[in-house]
Amino acid sequence: MSKHRLLIVEDDFDISNMLRIYFSGQGYDVQVAQRGSEALEKTRQNLPHLIVLDIMLPDIDGYEVCRRLRTSTRTSHIPVIFLTQKDERSDRLQGLELGADDYITKPFDIEELKLRVQNAIARAERESLTDPRSGLPSGRLLEDHLRRIIRSDDWALMDLRINHYEPFREEYGFVAADDVLRFMAMLLNEVVDECGSPEDFIGHAGGDSFVVITKKACAPLIKEKVKQRFSEEILTHYNFIDRERGYIAITKADGTEEHVPLMDVGIGVVSAGDYPFADIREITEMAAEARRTSG
Repeated sequence: MSKHRLLIVEDDFDISNMLRIYFSGQGYDVQVAQRGSEALEKTRQNLPHLIVLDIMLPDIDGYEVCRRLRTSTRTSHIPVIFLTQKDERSDRLQGLELGADDYITKPFDIEELKLRVQNAIARAERESLTDPRSGLPSGRLLEDHLRRIIRSDDWALMDLRINHYEPFREEYGFVAADDVLRFMAMLLNEVVDECGSPEDFIGHAGGDSFVVITKKACAPLIKEKVKQRFSEEILTHYNFIDRERGYIAITKADGTEEHVPLMDVGIGVVSAGDYPFADIREITEMAAEARRTSG
């Protein structure tokens, strides 16, 4: 099972270090940020499955961090648990109005916080809000965003698939394969940050399939950058022998050897105006067909 990623946003070193050590020991992949701006940057770089967020921070407060997370298409789905010394009803209400998922007051019981973290992540996955491996929006969130774009007139949907992913998973194992999915999520976030806009959407449609929704003018450059960087950086996921020969040698049941190419990414793009789309099914089917015929 993939490690869930936590981001602890706390400027008190003793508390943040204690939480980092504790949750790392519980099997989580933990990052720490001491400032609100740092937390927003780390979230963009590598989406966490949950954020534990102190309200009192040295630059922008936790309320503002939460507001920015909730108003960004790419981070609005991430569960947030507020961690604070305040215990006033008005403070709790303000946090909940901003979309916080839970609220715990210092001094806190670490076991209680652990259960709140577990429950919030499980709830998000149960409601098909995020994929547990990539941390990207999936299921209902993806469908909701597709329904939203069909009513607008400036969008491009990119259907992305990691080719030859399944043979890699069979040969290298599920841990290495999950690393590839996390790599793909990070790559998409970095490229969209560079070539798109904060309102662009990145989703994980399941398995080796991903979706990017951006402006029509941004799609060609995003496509070019993703294909270029993927082909260069995916090599680090292979061992030296496979990298050098450029394929995986798999022994089939009949004893013969099959040469499977190294992974690359196929991308299909459809845009507003390409066709009078009637529903989201037509959009996704045409994008998948564009990917299959793009070569």
